[in-house]
Amino acid sequence: MRTNRRDFFKAGAAIAALPSIGAAPAAPAAPKYKLSLAAYSMRQLLDLKNPKMKLEEFIEKCVEWGCDGTELTEYYFQKPLTPEYVTKIKRAAIKAGLPITCTPIGNNFTLPPGEARDKQIANMKNWIDVSAELGSPAIRIFAGGVPKGSTEEEARAWCIECIKISLDHAAKRGVFLALENHGGIVATAEGMLKILDAIKHDWFGVNFDSGNFHTPDPYGDLEKIAPYAVVCQLKAEIHPAGGKKQDSDYGRVVEMLRKANYRGFITLEYEAAEDPLTGIPKHLELIRKVL
Repeated sequence: MRTNRRDFFKAGAAIAALPSIGAAPAAPAAPKYKLSLAAYSMRQLLDLKNPKMKLEEFIEKCVEWGCDGTELTEYYFQKPLTPEYVTKIKRAAIKAGLPITCTPIGNNFTLPPGEARDKQIANMKNWIDVSAELGSPAIRIFAGGVPKGSTEEEARAWCIECIKISLDHAAKRGVFLALENHGGIVATAEGMLKILDAIKHDWFGVNFDSGNFHTPDPYGDLEKIAPYAVVCQLKAEIHPAGGKKQDSDYGRVVEMLRKANYRGFITLEYEAAEDPLTGIPKHLELIRKVL
């Protein structure tokens, strides 16, 4: 049987594409991160008590500054919240070509059983529904502090109960609950890990906030929670215990997330002193350089 030139090269290409016998498997590609911006970065303008900007305009700012996504904080949605308004915001994001990367809310889960706690859980379930309607993959949640007359152990147990109750609904709607390292009973990596160890759930993880550990070794503590991250917020500054505020080492934090195999968006949550309209684009560019 004769083999023509074309068949010969086809066979050679096919053989070359086969893995070598005994060859080590290829290393997984490093995550290629996309950049989002938190609405909280524009809190002075979005504040509903004296609004100078609408949430739809914030989304357009994200486009102007070249972001790949937009994080829409619950604080800046018009109240009372209506299905029509939620649909309006969803349309604005779709028209802008930006996915909604997270919907952070404010909550307190370190409450004993009772009416106050029931309201917190009901609000959480409502925002799980809103997030699902918006196409947001995650809600940033808080834990809370230790109520007067209670112990940290009691507060942690109540928080765990509230999260577990909320997760039943989150799983049905396909929305992650992402616990932020945000003071109170989660002011340290150890406090975070006690809750993470107690809750093993497919729809639970961490909102990794790079500026919220005010411990002697913030970077070391961030490294401990990085493997649990499902969403991430980078801050412009970091504040070690007993020291002064300093510029965040964006490269160090991003490399930490890469090593932890985090694959979500990198979100700038800007809180520095410079005016956000000039400071935000500067810091977006600094983060792009390390991505």
